[in-house]
Amino acid sequence: MLGNFSYSNPTKLYFGEDSLQFLNEELPKYGKTILLTYGGGSIKANGIYDKVVEILKANGKQIVEDGGVMPNPTVQKLYEGCKLAKEHNVDLILAVGGGSVCDYSKAVSVSAYCEEDPWEKYYIRMEDVDNKIIPVGCVLTMVGTGSEMNGGAVITNHEQKLKIGHIFGDNVFPKFSILNPVFTYTLPQYQMVAGIYDIMNHITEQYFSGEDDNTSDYIMEGLMKSLIHSSRIALENPTDYEARSNIMWTATWALNTLVAQGKSTDWMVHMLGQSVGAYTDATHGMTLSAVSMAYYRYICPYGLAKFKRFAVNVWDVDCSGKSDEQIAAEGLERMEAWMKELGLTMNISALGVTEDMLEGITEGVFVMDGGYKVLDHSEIMEILRASM
Repeated sequence: MLGNFSYSNPTKLYFGEDSLQFLNEELPKYGKTILLTYGGGSIKANGIYDKVVEILKANGKQIVEDGGVMPNPTVQKLYEGCKLAKEHNVDLILAVGGGSVCDYSKAVSVSAYCEEDPWEKYYIRMEDVDNKIIPVGCVLTMVGTGSEMNGGAVITNHEQKLKIGHIFGDNVFPKFSILNPVFTYTLPQYQMVAGIYDIMNHITEQYFSGEDDNTSDYIMEGLMKSLIHSSRIALENPTDYEARSNIMWTATWALNTLVAQGKSTDWMVHMLGQSVGAYTDATHGMTLSAVSMAYYRYICPYGLAKFKRFAVNVWDVDCSGKSDEQIAAEGLERMEAWMKELGLTMNISALGVTEDMLEGITEGVFVMDGGYKVLDHSEIMEILRASM
């Protein structure tokens, strides 16, 4: 049954090889001062930085640079960005990078004028924004998170060993995002495949949840089949434009809130992975791949009909002479084989997790209730041990 919902997504997208030129259409809508956020400097090496700066200067913009955004943006970095944004009274935050840069920019946008500690307000108490919001635009260089078309912003607090995402309303969504698949060619394979699994897991987090057999499920099955197909091409030829553009487009649709409509959604793989990430600072997509199989095998009996459907409709498992349990198990086996084919990290010990960390990681997992089984402390620990 399809649940009741209201839906809005205000982000304007520009997609394709020439999409960066549309920055010229967007910039006149905002004031003079731009906070330019980016990561470790790869955009300077590959020339994307120069192209963006050229367009900013041609539009008479004053640039305030905020580089060095790390793959898992920290609360300390957030405070630095807020200080820059407020001191310079910036009119637009332009994120040039992957999901972490986009997430960070949205976090700065809501936090710069927050009158109290934004970590406490947004990430501990999960309160709504009631202060001035700085608009955000994105130029995407890595795909996976869908952050270019949603209100999510994940921040890590190393001191508290917490990695938490806040899903803000559509007033925090990027005003525009520029998606040029060619910009993703320069990514190392490790980052490319981590992004691919992040996309897959965004879809399964929504697919394996209540209100089954609705339009969203059929859309998600198509997205997953497209991703699997394109990922194999991109693995062999990372500069195949058709494959990389389909992966980029699938990433956006996986988490732009569309397929979540009418679904309760699960998100426990993300909660497990984010707690692992808080302890290890590991690449986000790899924390997800490392815990996924143990989690899905654990909850499969509670959502058996859906796991059987997943096996048949996504992985083309032949049902002849097999029980529902056998069909579902074969579907998970095929997903696991695909994950290994991509070269994903398949256990948390490979990410640096040690036995003495397990209790703390378990304590740091936020328990969600939208999936087929609400986990207790002992079950979380059991899944993490199985992920070692």
